[in-house]
Amino acid sequence: MANLVILESPNKVGTVKSYLGSNYKVIASVGHIRDLPKSTLGVDIENDFAPHYINIRGKGDLIKSLKKEVKHANKVFLATDPDREGEAIAWHLVNALNIPEEKIYRATFNAVTKTEVKAGIKNPRKIDMNLVNAQQARRILDRIVGYKLSPFLWKTVKSGLSAGRVQSVATRVIVDREAEIRAFVPEEYWTIDVGLGSGERQVSARFWGNAEGKLKLSGEAEANAVVTAAGAAPFTVSSIKRAVRHKTPMPPFITSTLQQEAWRKLGFQSQRIMRVAQELYEGINLGPEFGGVQGLITYMRTDSLRVAPEAQEAARAFIGEKYGDKYVPETARVYKSRSGAQDAHEAIRPARIDIEPQRIKKSLTQDQFKLYKLIWERFIASQMASAELNTITADFLSAGGYIFRTSGYTVKFQGYMAVYEASEEEDPTQGDEQRGLRLPDIAEGEQMQLTEIKPQQHFTEPPPRYNEGSLVKFLEEKGIGRPATYAQIISTIISRDYVSREGKALAPTPLGELTTKIMKEKFPDIVDCQFTANMETDLDDIEKGEEPMLNVLRDFWAEFEPRLTAAQETMEKETIELPVEETDLICDKCGAKMIVKNGRYGKFAACPNYPQCKNTKPLGGDKVETEKPVIADFKCELCGADMVLRTGRYGSFYACSRYPECKHTKQRTKELDVACPKCGAKLVTKYGRGRTVFYSCERYPECDFSSWDLPTAEKCPDCGGMLFRKKGKNQLICHDKACGYKRDIEPTPEPPAESEAEHE
Repeated sequence: MANLVILESPNKVGTVKSYLGSNYKVIASVGHIRDLPKSTLGVDIENDFAPHYINIRGKGDLIKSLKKEVKHANKVFLATDPDREGEAIAWHLVNALNIPEEKIYRATFNAVTKTEVKAGIKNPRKIDMNLVNAQQARRILDRIVGYKLSPFLWKTVKSGLSAGRVQSVATRVIVDREAEIRAFVPEEYWTIDVGLGSGERQVSARFWGNAEGKLKLSGEAEANAVVTAAGAAPFTVSSIKRAVRHKTPMPPFITSTLQQEAWRKLGFQSQRIMRVAQELYEGINLGPEFGGVQGLITYMRTDSLRVAPEAQEAARAFIGEKYGDKYVPETARVYKSRSGAQDAHEAIRPARIDIEPQRIKKSLTQDQFKLYKLIWERFIASQMASAELNTITADFLSAGGYIFRTSGYTVKFQGYMAVYEASEEEDPTQGDEQRGLRLPDIAEGEQMQLTEIKPQQHFTEPPPRYNEGSLVKFLEEKGIGRPATYAQIISTIISRDYVSREGKALAPTPLGELTTKIMKEKFPDIVDCQFTANMETDLDDIEKGEEPMLNVLRDFWAEFEPRLTAAQETMEKETIELPVEETDLICDKCGAKMIVKNGRYGKFAACPNYPQCKNTKPLGGDKVETEKPVIADFKCELCGADMVLRTGRYGSFYACSRYPECKHTKQRTKELDVACPKCGAKLVTKYGRGRTVFYSCERYPECDFSSWDLPTAEKCPDCGGMLFRKKGKNQLICHDKACGYKRDIEPTPEPPAESEAEHE
């Protein structure tokens, strides 16, 4: 009988099978096979919070197949992901499949490589019930909060709302920041820049202060006093300080820092980052040169900075060979994880140091290449020698005792900077110093003439709205949630309409502000950052075996249940009105300013004087919603009735005119005569919300390519990539941002925006 290996993801099956050989059969559970029921709470609170698990709908055939395989297997290796969730899936598999104890072997591997997979199978262990209980506790807590608070919000605000143990806190963070922005009062301040010269030697400097220290110029009068004094006499070089500063590299990525830096440098949203990282972890076919399918990175859900000694040594050997011995530090670099971090997995690093990004670029999608390059360069840099910077600070003394300063640095020895430099937001050592500053040959005591003086008024800016990167950073610093959950948290609060994307920023919606206000008044603990962080600590203690699961659940319920009862009693006497979101549209029947409403097919504009005036309009257009629907030139594939154009949450689509008797729908697309740059399939035009147009692969979701810019059949003369016509501009740009090629073109008509007229 063959040994059976059950993985979590079907994408890893082929890779793992190729490593283990014919004596192993490898199959996948495709995630969880059991969970709490969706229709009921599924937790018996009165009976020590006993969870009621059921087989997930649609997995019946898979479970039957798995049971059959287990029955005929000699050993069953449960090789689900190496984290709480993966441990819980393994435990559920044991119970759902009735696996005999003597057959159970729990195998984990931190990277999908031949060495790691074989080591994991060779050194199995028992299922860790502490890990399982930590996951169960989190699931039960989230279920109680969600299923007890959501109906409360349905009754008090509107149906369809949801509350969550972590999502409610994340929403509050964004709401509180918006309140800070609204309450912000700008403060005036001034800067003064000067140009100084002596012969052909020129220097620029900025006002700093005086002998007593740094000064802030708060008004025009103060600035004018400095300007007047500065023009009264030559400046004197009061001091020149030169030094060598050693700058150490940033540590390798953990989940949260990867999300932050990939957002800053690549512009990837959190879910996109984690999806691509999953692909790199599960394995890519690199061809015979690299041994076929290879997992390229270690497990991407981690908050530990630990690095395996063999990986450190491999990196040091690679650095010495490629860059030289002076780029290798005397001892291997070790980074300390933050307090409370889980140390089960290494930091995110390349599974094989020798697989350089550029060597495998042709085997990767653009997203995969960019993210792998970021991870590879970050890890290599983290094991390299420090950079050496020649720093210089020069002070110039004006009449009146005012000091003007210039400071900067030049790179003496690149060290790790030869491979990677962190973004300014992440690297705290990056200040206002001017890179590449080289002062002319000047000496202390020398006098220089004022050649230019430029006072300028400024006003302080309010704190910026959170973006995905900065929100992840805040949640991590406060200990809210876990790195693996951040992408889903952000996705949830946006899909629930509590938060919206304003460009790259996250802004609260009126609904988000109202629900947060209610939660802060009625359930302050649930939306309290410290309370939520403490709950994460409790879950960590369960995982370590230091705290029984029941104690954590009982303590939570003892505080939560009285608040829920009190809130339900008080809210029955209160009336909550959802804030109205106005539009710029004027009702052409009664002249009122129309408001946003939600309907079956998404948002639309409606007259606020309903029911006296029942006028409606689709948002972004001027066709009344009640007019005759646009009929397509093809019939329903299921019943033969007319197909009509509808507008939904994600744009327009075709639906059967016999709805709800027939629920057949068809996405509205228009084929382009251009091949997808990722997979070679056809590209199509798609119509989003309002009048927006974008382009994507016809194989979506198997291929996730999409673009707001119009793809063309023309190739980039620099790199051979696809050229796109920039949206709203008469310009062609290369699809590969790293290339940077662009050129102006003659104006041509834009492709038609969303319009029903073309179908009439």
